[in-house]
Amino acid sequence: MQTKRYPTMLCASLVLATSFVAASAQKTHVNRPVSAISTDILVHIIRAEDERRWDSSLALLMAEKDARVRKRAALAAGRIGDERAVPVLVDLLRGNDDADVRQMAAFALGEIESAMGAQALIVLLENNQEQPVVRARAIEALGKIDAALPESAKEQKHACDEAILNALRFEADKRSMPDRASILLGLTAALRAKPEGAGPVIKRFLGYSDARILADALNALARLRLKDGNDEARRLLVKHTDPNVRANAARVLGATEDKQAFDALLDRAQHDSDLRVRVSAIRALGSLKDKRAADPLLDRGKLLWTEASKNKVSDVPSELIEILEIATALGRILPLSNSEKVMTWLDRLRDALAPLVPEVEVAYARIAPQFYMIRADLPLSNIDRNGSKILLGRSQTAVAQGLAELAIVKTNQPALDKNINEITTNLVRGAFRCRSLQPPNGPTRVEPGSTVTVGGSCTPLQTFAVPDYLHAYAALKPGDLLDVLQQRLSDDDVIVRATAAELLAEQPPSSANTRVLIEALPRALQDKDLNDAALAILDALAKQKTKEANEAIKTALDSSDHLIRRRAVALLKANSAGDFSNRIGTVQTRNTEADYRRAIARIGKLVTATVETSKGSFVIEFLPEDAPLTVDNFIQLARKGFFNGQTIPRVVPNFVVQAGDPRGDTNGGPGYSIRCEINEVPYDRAAVGMALSGKDTGGSQWFVTHAPQPHLDGGYTVFGRVISGMDVVDRIARGDIIRRVTVSER
Repeated sequence: MQTKRYPTMLCASLVLATSFVAASAQKTHVNRPVSAISTDILVHIIRAEDERRWDSSLALLMAEKDARVRKRAALAAGRIGDERAVPVLVDLLRGNDDADVRQMAAFALGEIESAMGAQALIVLLENNQEQPVVRARAIEALGKIDAALPESAKEQKHACDEAILNALRFEADKRSMPDRASILLGLTAALRAKPEGAGPVIKRFLGYSDARILADALNALARLRLKDGNDEARRLLVKHTDPNVRANAARVLGATEDKQAFDALLDRAQHDSDLRVRVSAIRALGSLKDKRAADPLLDRGKLLWTEASKNKVSDVPSELIEILEIATALGRILPLSNSEKVMTWLDRLRDALAPLVPEVEVAYARIAPQFYMIRADLPLSNIDRNGSKILLGRSQTAVAQGLAELAIVKTNQPALDKNINEITTNLVRGAFRCRSLQPPNGPTRVEPGSTVTVGGSCTPLQTFAVPDYLHAYAALKPGDLLDVLQQRLSDDDVIVRATAAELLAEQPPSSANTRVLIEALPRALQDKDLNDAALAILDALAKQKTKEANEAIKTALDSSDHLIRRRAVALLKANSAGDFSNRIGTVQTRNTEADYRRAIARIGKLVTATVETSKGSFVIEFLPEDAPLTVDNFIQLARKGFFNGQTIPRVVPNFVVQAGDPRGDTNGGPGYSIRCEINEVPYDRAAVGMALSGKDTGGSQWFVTHAPQPHLDGGYTVFGRVISGMDVVDRIARGDIIRRVTVSER
């Protein structure tokens, strides 16, 4: 989940209620037994991981007599990610007599993602007598390496592709005694590598009785948009008893736009007992764009809203998740329809919701663009019902996304398209200048093909709404776009500056852009809490492709921020401006030996956190052996009251609830970054992981999975499990509050 700000996925705002509970989440205690490695050795290993330092001492530990030490040192090599460790790991994979050590060596090779390790993994998979646990991790590792190969390495990619598919074929042929782990990790490897011919191989697993294998096979087909299993998916959607299987079947049919599935999808969207399945079916109907679904979906939306209206005003009703999914689907099914029935319903939602939500705004803009543009700002002056700038800012963010949709809508009526573009441009420009335009006498009906004008009053633009307005302005392509973006490079807010740099990077290179980016870089390199602006400016400078820009990038090599140095080295190398790898160095960590020993001391103990929210409480059990420093970081933040009172900024149905952002817009953090502690714990339902925007960018944002997410395995640190209260997690909505987090150590 590329996510502190992951989100790239601006989905529905609320919760996924689900009945499926993974077996691992049912246990009362999920920590592994104490590792029995001496504290001094563990401190040495964890310090090396924290500093991202590979040296000969770790190589020596990988030759230790104690297999547990060898295994733990191999994991450290994978986490550090230094290619110099590959030969040592390959030797461990080939020559060690302990299967647990060898499977960890394979896992570590996958984490490093170096092509140097691919051949050893391929050779291992060719040996069908290899121990299953080692084969499973080898398939997983090869999928990661395959996905990271450059386009130029076609022959090597083909070899990796074939090895992954052959491993899956081998398991499929063992119908009487297949290895479950090899199948599941093999399906995820295929999902990552995207090998040609994967469809018929993955389809073979749709005949299995194991619900998890079925669900993962369907997940792979959906993400790869492969039609090979559609016949089976239609059957599973209707017949299978496991809601996770039905939901993923609906995803496949939507991703492949299977017209034959319309009736079954509409039935499941209206009548399935599990919200997860209904949501997936609604989304699939939106992909099909069959107008026959519009009236039934609208009727259900009205019914749900009637039920939702019975709840207390202070509560976000659980029905809203379906309502927002229905709004999104209607926007896809009825573009440019100017449907009176749907507009009336959307108007009611806009009048009732505080804050406004992106799903409704975008749907309105798609269905009736000429009407939406004269409504866009109408509720904003009244939305601040409790004196909350956060409510106003969220509404402005939602409206900005609706306005961005207007930038791409085409009515096939040139005069109307031109008028929509001009009015929308003025709306966004007016928001920047605090002259947000509103019709003085209320909304006006506009006949298709006619033009409209608006004019009006001021609604102040909140800071965290500015990035979305910048994206909308860039989509409109006005003549003064470069001026606006260049001006925003001097904004006080880090995320605004980062957004301006990202959008400038999308413009043609120019001496003016180079100049303002160079001028903005020194300030960004001094930002204390967030490095987003510095990283975005470096990326934009690299795209200028000039000697002057490259010289500016070199100044970032002196940054105290390891991530900035690493980015500068990568960009200079890509621009053929020199190899400065020796300037990356190690991380200047905040942790001391006392911190390492405190984190290690929790191994083998029951350590939990009770998270009290506006929807109720749930309990996390931490995994201090698998992610000691991540657990310690969370506990230290919790004991300072860092999470108390925070708004939950992101809930993606059937995916995750994300929290821990002090800004409330998924861009915030604690003012520092922590290193990833990738481990072998899978992202089943109820897993607790660290949100990221790239490797080693964790801090305070964390998430809980609603359902298994195998594509996150080995990419995001799992540091806990929800052991009670998943029904509360399922009810949590975007905008709910974390009241307090209380840690217990026993």
